[in-house]
Amino acid sequence: MLKGNFFRGLGYLGEGFRLIRQPGLRLFVLLPIAINIVLFAVLFYFMAEGFSTLIATAMGWLPDWNWLQSLDWLFWILYGAVILLMLAYGFVIVANLIGSPFYGYLAELTEKHLTGQEVTTEDGWATIVKDIPRALWREVQKILYYLPRAIGLFIIGLVPVVNLVAAVLWFLFNSWMMALQYVDYPADNHRVSFPALRRTLGGSRLSALGFGLPVALAAMVPLLNLVVVPAAVCGATAFWVRENDSNHQ
Repeated sequence: MLKGNFFRGLGYLGEGFRLIRQPGLRLFVLLPIAINIVLFAVLFYFMAEGFSTLIATAMGWLPDWNWLQSLDWLFWILYGAVILLMLAYGFVIVANLIGSPFYGYLAELTEKHLTGQEVTTEDGWATIVKDIPRALWREVQKILYYLPRAIGLFIIGLVPVVNLVAAVLWFLFNSWMMALQYVDYPADNHRVSFPALRRTLGGSRLSALGFGLPVALAAMVPLLNLVVVPAAVCGATAFWVRENDSNHQ
């Protein structure tokens, strides 16, 4: 039986957008956004160049059946959705790989704000530099978890008829991955291992999917995806604080 509260999970991203406007957090929000703008410009250029090629290649893998060819518009939509999801999470992976030391510290500041502790950034840069190796290793662990599952889903999406549900499976998987991706920052600050985090989120899977779904959708929207990452970090920290409290009640 799935545990958690899907609708409560939906509210955490909105709370994250409110939190990024807090004075003590703004600096460590603006710097990752600046990094994301440069990264998005580069990825958008390559996406515009390669999107049609990716779609044509995916369509070329379909069997040469008349009834399938008559549904090419439907497969264009489905494959387009899957590829956009892959590109969206690809953007998130690269953005988080670059900005992970900032996001870990942003999660720490956010947790202090939410729990009523004093928010100070005096040791901010020293903390960020010190945590770079650990932050990068956590991102590598998430990539290693994501890739084999993403490849498996992509292969499933190439099977005629079965691929009709591929987009739904991708949305569910990406929602789960977005929750894992961002709740990992406050979890890592508490030295919770990545396998332990997966078990923890599995115990409130509906809340996790509720949080991850709007993040996955926002990551697909140009311009909005530039600010959704720091908002998701703050929202995930609120998730960590509130869901841990509810699990222990």
